[in-house]
Amino acid sequence: MKAVGIVGSPRKGGNSEIITAHCLKAMAEEGLETELVRLAGLDIRGCNACGYCREKEGCSIKDDFQAVYDKMIATDALVVASPVYFGSATSLVKGLLERAGFMSYRTRPFSGMVGGPLVVARRAGKNFTFMELMHWFHIMAVINPGSTYWNVAIGREKGEVEKDEEGMRTAWNFGKNVARVAKLVRG
Repeated sequence: MKAVGIVGSPRKGGNSEIITAHCLKAMAEEGLETELVRLAGLDIRGCNACGYCREKEGCSIKDDFQAVYDKMIATDALVVASPVYFGSATSLVKGLLERAGFMSYRTRPFSGMVGGPLVVARRAGKNFTFMELMHWFHIMAVINPGSTYWNVAIGREKGEVEKDEEGMRTAWNFGKNVARVAKLVRG
């Protein structure tokens, strides 16, 4: 079984990456093969509503989306992490999820998958961003196990998220629960 953690921060090695790697480590402890995918440095644009994916396979926009999408649909467990930028998920995450959602309407590849979001913020916007991402997971029919709290953590400068013991513990417990449920549902 496999788990993919997508880091939606444009900053490599930042807090979103740290918490995603931590969550994936918990899944690996439960026996899942894990892969961390960074969106940093990739060109992933938002959907342009052209309708191409309704009629044909793929997307009309030629950028780095397809390789990430292929990893997303080939996994048993999916985690998407985003820092909070002005009270919302990053444009990288939004573009990825918009297009993944539209591309999957015909085949529903996420249905029955297990996963959910991770969010890191300096202070505010975590709850909105968490729900913003949760809406996508719910619309895609992804099974979302809980944790000990919402999957949010605090940190601004690189590495600060590690000081948020509750946030790190929540991400760890979420990873454990995702792995356990994935083994039950998809194993």
